[in-house]
Order: sequence, then structure tokens, then C-alpha cells
Amino acid sequence: MKNEPFIIERSFAAPVKKVWKAITDKDEMKQWYFDLPEFKPAIGFEFQFYGGTEEKQYLHKCRITEVVIEKKLTYSWRYEGYEGISFVTFELFAEGNTTRLKLTHEGLESFPSTNPDLAKENFAEGWKQIIGESLKTFVEK
Repeated sequence: MKNEPFIIERSFAAPVKKVWKAITDKDEMKQWYFDLPEFKPAIGFEFQFYGGTEEKQYLHKCRITEVVIEKKLTYSWRYEGYEGISFVTFELFAEGNTTRLKLTHEGLESFPSTNPDLAKENFAEGWKQIIGESLKTFVEK
């Protein structure tokens, strides 16, 4: 189970087009995710941002690896100065007037096990907050 990806699924009372824009438009992303200096849903596009705990901020370095408009977005996720690379995938499914989002974060086991900030449990808690609360509130307003 240790090498299993973290997966969270949530349904939103919003159309796919609105959820897609929320996960790919930097101006919308800063309202529920992170404030990215630049973001383009294009394969090969690289972006970075700081995030972490109050005690320690980490530079996240990401590169988009897959884009299927209004259906799927995948990017690599690693940390400046640390071993390991992971991948975050957002998948969108239209279900009537709602959208089901499936987020998969794989490769978490590649991060240093000696750093408790990078433990799988912390990612699970973070994504539950980000997807289950922040994004939900944003797209359903």
C-alpha cells in the first residue's frame, strides 16, 4: 500500500467548462490553489511556486506532461534541492449538471522518507482541503 498513489474524487455542482477553467487559469487558480506567476495548460510548460508549512517553504517545480482539454491535466511535481518526482493528474467527468473530479498524485514514495513534511499523509490532508473544500467552494459560488 505504501507505493499506491493518493486518489481523491469529488463532485461539484458546476459544469466541466467551469471546473476546467478553475484548474487551468492562473487568475482563478490563485483564488483556490496557489498564486502562480504564470500557467498555461500546454505540454512542456514549466511553472513553479512556493508552498509548505509555516516553518519551511518549499520551491515546487512542475512541468505539464499531458493535456486533454476539459478532460485531463497532468504535471510533474518535484521540490528544488530534494530527490524524487511525482505526478499530479486531474481528470474531469461530466455527470449531468455536475462535474466529478478525480485527482491522482503518484510517486509520493520517491520523496525522501526522512523528511516528515513530504509524507504521504500530509499530501492526503492537503489535497482533501484543496480539492474537497477550496476548489468546491470556488466553482460552486
